[in-house]
Amino acid sequence: MTRLLLGAAAVTALAGCAPGGRTEAVPPTATGSLERLAAEVRCKPDMQTDADEIRQAICRNGDGRFVLATFATDRGQREWINEAKDYGGHYLVGRKWVAVGDDGVVKALRGTLGGDLEAGTDHHAHSG
Repeated sequence: MTRLLLGAAAVTALAGCAPGGRTEAVPPTATGSLERLAAEVRCKPDMQTDADEIRQAICRNGDGRFVLATFATDRGQREWINEAKDYGGHYLVGRKWVAVGDDGVVKALRGTLGGDLEAGTDHHAHSG
């Protein structure tokens, strides 16, 4: 089941490389249900998975499209992130939640939700 969830997240997580630069103040990391987090960033979640261990939705707001997922346990969240990172993408990580999307989108979400930025494997760096 995890691999199925990763596939959906990976498709959404494929990100362009937007130039970074500015450092902005980061609010305290948000907590709460998937619906509460979605409301904070003004998106109506399109639920994809609603299970005991993970709830996952596709969201879109003024910043762009992203996956928002909440987890029952910290361990389940970390295992999911570690596997998902193999697919690349950009991750905004909070306590028992993660937002996955384009670099610019997760940086914008961080201005509301707080959290830590993590990056997946950069497959463009590998030559064939």
